[in-house]
Amino acid sequence: MSKSLRLSEKWFRFGLWIVAVVFAGFLIGLGSNVVQNLPQVEHHYSMSDFIDKNAAAQADLAIKTSRDQRKINDDNLDQAERQYESAKADSQTARDSFTSWIATRRATALASQDSDLIARNQQLDKLKNTERSTLAQVQQLQEKNRSIMQEQQNAETQLSQLQKTADVALEAEQRKQDLRVFLYRLALTLPLLVVAGWLLKKKRKSTYWPFVWGFVFFSVFTFFVELVPYLPSYGGYVRYGVGIIITVLVGRQAIISLNAYLERQKLAEQLPNQQRREELSYDVALTRLAKQVCPGCEREVDLKNPANDFCQHCGICLFDHCRSCNTRKNAFTKFCHSCGANAANKGLETTVI
Repeated sequence: MSKSLRLSEKWFRFGLWIVAVVFAGFLIGLGSNVVQNLPQVEHHYSMSDFIDKNAAAQADLAIKTSRDQRKINDDNLDQAERQYESAKADSQTARDSFTSWIATRRATALASQDSDLIARNQQLDKLKNTERSTLAQVQQLQEKNRSIMQEQQNAETQLSQLQKTADVALEAEQRKQDLRVFLYRLALTLPLLVVAGWLLKKKRKSTYWPFVWGFVFFSVFTFFVELVPYLPSYGGYVRYGVGIIITVLVGRQAIISLNAYLERQKLAEQLPNQQRREELSYDVALTRLAKQVCPGCEREVDLKNPANDFCQHCGICLFDHCRSCNTRKNAFTKFCHSCGANAANKGLETTVI
């Protein structure tokens, strides 16, 4: 803050900067909510929006049917395997019994046991037939199981292929949607920069400058910070591209302004000393002197040297003497700091109050 400003004015300016920051903070909060909620304008896509529903339903039904059939078949197979084990055990027991009985018959060689031999042999054949029958049933159920599993695998493969196709379509649509949402955000934030640039150029010194600077802070933060998390993979090119364009425009304007300023300074330094002093603002002159630079040409001067009453660069008067008390004083002040005489009353005696 300038040393030439009144104390109250300094605090008022400080308070207005606080207003600018607070205003920017509320705008940033509002802008953040708007930017975050922009995707809600788009439909939320899922795989079900792109998959062939009829084919997927058929595949799901085939998988469910296969699972149900396999469960039933597994129960039947488990029962058939128990029956086979039981028939196998009965057949083995009968065979062992028949073998023992044959050994006994050979030892006795009784003809009366021939009918018994035939009955035992028939019983053994019957048990073997039962064993073979239950084994065939087990094998049939196992084959049916393999067939069911194959059908289930085919249905699962078909459904997986449908899901992969839907995934590809979903990803493509999501990329398009991300691009659209990003363009929405860009269309919202980019004009803010344009408006901020116009306000900064035209209104930064207006009465309502705190709101101008608050809006500028908000627009810059929204574009370069708030937009970053939502940039697509190529979004950085947009941000850096806009940054380059803004830098070029600002730099070009700065170069033009600098050349125009130097030209004005050259013309101003050719004017008479009194005219140059009258055209200088009181606050501007005191601000530049406080920075140890010449109010006229803004070059550095040694203001502490009592011999330097004029600028050695442009010749403008920096210090003169009071007409009332002859005290050396700042040539731009309105009153003498020693006697309080009005500096505007040149050559007139002034009453000291």
